[in-house]
Amino acid sequence: MKTVDARGLSCPEPVFLAKKAMDAGEYPFAVLVDDTTPLENIKRFANQNKQTIKVYEADGEYTITFEK
Repeated sequence: MKTVDARGLSCPEPVFLAKKAMDAGEYPFAVLVDDTTPLENIKRFANQNKQTIKVYEADGEYTITFEK
């Protein structure tokens, strides 16, 4: 599974990286973030684009898995 490491990045960059991975069509893929702001923005982006995602949290870091 492809993993996009967006930890430490400010919005909108994590959303742009998620879009780039989505456009590449390599499903499933995961996006890693370490703040709730990019988490919420990526969740909103996924919803707007009718993507199925799962969110996992561990030690203040989030893994957002995009599935097709």
